[in-house]
Amino acid sequence: MEFDRIEVSDRLQGNYFDPGIETASRGEIHRVQLEKLRRQAARVFERVPWYRERFGELGVRPEDIRTLEDVRHLPFTDKQALRDTYPFGLCAVALDDVVRLHSSSGTTGKPIVIGYSQRDLDVWSECIARLATMAGVTRADRVQMAFGYGMFTGGLGLHYGCEKLGCMIVPAGSGNTERHLMMIEDYKTTVLIATPSYALHMCEVGESLGFDWAASSMRVGLFGGEPCTPGMKREIERRMHIVCTDNYGLTEVNGPGVSGECLYSRDHQHIAEDHFLWEVIDPVTNEPLPEGHEGELVLTLLDKEAFPMLRYRTRDLTRVTTEPCACGRTHARMAKVRARTDDMLIVRGTNIFPNQVEDALVGIQGLAPHYRIVLDNETGLDRMTVMVELRPDAFSDSFEQMGHFRQHIVDRLRQALLITPVVKLLEPGAIERTVGKSKRVEDKREKS
Repeated sequence: MEFDRIEVSDRLQGNYFDPGIETASRGEIHRVQLEKLRRQAARVFERVPWYRERFGELGVRPEDIRTLEDVRHLPFTDKQALRDTYPFGLCAVALDDVVRLHSSSGTTGKPIVIGYSQRDLDVWSECIARLATMAGVTRADRVQMAFGYGMFTGGLGLHYGCEKLGCMIVPAGSGNTERHLMMIEDYKTTVLIATPSYALHMCEVGESLGFDWAASSMRVGLFGGEPCTPGMKREIERRMHIVCTDNYGLTEVNGPGVSGECLYSRDHQHIAEDHFLWEVIDPVTNEPLPEGHEGELVLTLLDKEAFPMLRYRTRDLTRVTTEPCACGRTHARMAKVRARTDDMLIVRGTNIFPNQVEDALVGIQGLAPHYRIVLDNETGLDRMTVMVELRPDAFSDSFEQMGHFRQHIVDRLRQALLITPVVKLLEPGAIERTVGKSKRVEDKREKS
């Protein structure tokens, strides 16, 4: 397929994966999306009974899709639909054509299961190769994997995407931090793939062993699997002496590869628009919001063969812009996801998102970028405790000094949250480090 070109920034030359579609005009991107949307709508109507029933309930047929705006007539899909049709009810190909399965952890019941055809895996690898390229990764890089390999989409997804780019892959897997440090030293690794919390743990272990991060070969981090706060990002970059980048994806819509951070617009991530049609809606009314307004991200998979998704409700809150990017790419950019609609905590009638706590703590001198929120109602009223970890140089034996510091944190949190939490100051290293996703919130409240 040929694409209309627009003028490309010289800074892009030699540093992109697919110059055709990534620099296409907005009109050409929309043409490709509409062509794929119409084909996908017809396909799921024909092959997936669950979707055919939803089409019937809404009184819509595939031929009703004539413009991109008509996507609003199609049914939403959510996590409950995947649970209700577990494990293969949303599959649109013969099971013999499903070459791989991935799933969520399933810690609270049956997992969310997603299947891939061989073409799905090829498209997925292409999306990963693009986001790696946007982060500055090239075929000359040596990529060390600190994600686990298994049902989690991150490990194998990023492995094969970077391999498609031509990188040398070091499939170390998760855990055994000292071994990871040895590999960086011996293999001259240049790119690290990990959760941001594990990257910080690697920093701490390395420093305790005398590892010289400033002199190491490492230069880029591709981090995901959990939120990475601005403070954590700066901390990793300062201590590991690398460029720390984010990418976005979720198990239900392929895994990582939906969008990737651009080095020319660090607060946004380019969406692979030829594979994902995005909408931003009001999470309460379900109505579309104007470009640039924050709302819930909804994604339609335009190419997925095995488990296609129409209008998947991610529950992630973001805003999207189609304004030109300095890098020369023309795909829309989504702001970093800082909250989820289902992450909202209700404490004494006040709506609170964990990212509000993060934002209040960022920039407080003397705090490490590790925290934990604990909710309980042991006294009969909701109580919110925020446990924060001190840096070694901020820890003091002076009760008065620590009291003033704690009150300063309480005041910052009260201003941001409109409630007064309990703040506990912890010694350096007191908050548990994890190889996988870190657990920020523990809700111990008894539910009536």
